Amino acid sequence: MSLADPGARPPHDLLLRGGLVVDGSGADPVTADVLVRGGRVAAVGRVATADAAGARVVDADGLAVAPGFVDMHAHSDLAVLVDGDHLAKTTQGVTTEVLGQDGLSYAPVTDATMATVREQIAGWNGVPDAGYGWRSVAEYLAEVDRRGSATNVAYLLPQGTIRMDVVGTEDRRATAAEVAAMRALVDRGMREGAFGMSSGLTYVPGMFADADELVTLCGVVAAHGGYYAPHQRSYGAGALAAYAEVVEVARRAGCALHLTHATMNFPENRGRAGELLALVDRALADGVDVTLDSYPYLPGATTLSALLPSRVATGGPEATVERLRDPATRAWVAHEVEVVGSDGCHGVPVDWSTIEVAGVRDPALTDRVGRTVAGIARDEARPAAEVFLDLLVADRLGTGILQHVGDEANVRAVMRHPRHTGGSDGILVGAKPHPRGAGTFARYLGYYVREEGVLTLAEAVRHLSGTPAERLGLRDRGRVAPGYLADLVAFDPATVADRATFAEPRLTAAGIPWVLLGGEPVVADGERTDARPGRALRHGPAAPRSLG
Repeated sequence: MSLADPGARPPHDLLLRGGLVVDGSGADPVTADVLVRGGRVAAVGRVATADAAGARVVDADGLAVAPGFVDMHAHSDLAVLVDGDHLAKTTQGVTTEVLGQDGLSYAPVTDATMATVREQIAGWNGVPDAGYGWRSVAEYLAEVDRRGSATNVAYLLPQGTIRMDVVGTEDRRATAAEVAAMRALVDRGMREGAFGMSSGLTYVPGMFADADELVTLCGVVAAHGGYYAPHQRSYGAGALAAYAEVVEVARRAGCALHLTHATMNFPENRGRAGELLALVDRALADGVDVTLDSYPYLPGATTLSALLPSRVATGGPEATVERLRDPATRAWVAHEVEVVGSDGCHGVPVDWSTIEVAGVRDPALTDRVGRTVAGIARDEARPAAEVFLDLLVADRLGTGILQHVGDEANVRAVMRHPRHTGGSDGILVGAKPHPRGAGTFARYLGYYVREEGVLTLAEAVRHLSGTPAERLGLRDRGRVAPGYLADLVAFDPATVADRATFAEPRLTAAGIPWVLLGGEPVVADGERTDARPGRALRHGPAAPRSLG
């Protein structure tokens, strides 16, 4: 093979010599060299030493070389700004994260909305000193670029935040003028580089949008070639109906659909993932462009306040806390949550033994972390609902939780679907966050590929890199092939593993010694470098490639 003279070479030209190339297409792996020049893959195959002149040679014998992984559901909206090392993601081989999830994030916002959102999702992202000077999507993306990031970033417009900007947090139908104003915000955000729109239909105020409103906004997203990523109205008692609703929204709007953290939770849905996948397959057969993501764990993670009925959660965090001090309201909330099944808890009466405190905003409440609400109630000889309500008030709704409601058969069935992608849904704040934040991608490769054989190595890499890059329309990422950007990961298939546990959730992944962004190592010889080459990606007008 003869290579043309590439001219000036950046200091991170690399030759990954003799690795097992898993190219992201789903094709069988092959042993080959991978030459990186100028931030792109220059050659894959047998590369002569003379053709690699000036490049650093990395012995990749025994390593798999794959496209960098894409986290399709990340909650790193502030972490990419304030955490320079970002070890949870870099050590797993994640090179791109999709932010703005679940309908609530930090752009586009007004001054008032920024203040409310910061409080409302403190349990997801904390309240670090991030400056918060941006207001538009363009300004947020520019801030990522200005600071540099350990990963690349793609952003989704948060439908709940947009509704808050225009309508507020009231439970009512939007007027025609308000819908027009929301459409304008979606249009502007898409023009400024967003890849689509998310929604959180169990979170205030996004949950107050009806299907017609969602169709209208998704129509704007579709006009820009973006996709809709809903956290739907239920993952419990009404899960299938909720999935059917968002499929119909996408069908009516002509919009691509990505089902985030797609699963069937709670005892009501054990072993029922096949029904969800049949719904997906029918939609695909009808021409709806559907993909989905999941995390390879059973427990979910959210905020404790998410369990509240929507009626008590209107008006913003301060109003909610004040309501929860009222004895009559407390009695009503306890009945809704424990007996009826609140909309915030997916229509399922809560089992307090499944609700584990993962993090608190107030350090004085640290003794609650790692304990279930049922366990605290038992130790203190108090009703569990009283513990729940008191903790929400004391922690100003900032408490994060693990929700132990998953089903292994469902997890395995979903990850086998050919339109499946990986999404950590990783909450990175709190004393004991869900280990999926630091373990998702390594767990797929170690536990579900090597140990359990649920996916082949080629299938898993396609799910974690090739398919998500296609969903995002990233035409030069997601493959190990000449001309593609050198967002690459080299891992040992024999030792790659998630080390993060529920007891020690921040332990970094093992067996991933090299991670490159645009050819620049962010992990080299198993150590995090000081590089922050990640940038905000911006969605262009071109339609994504066929997802095949």
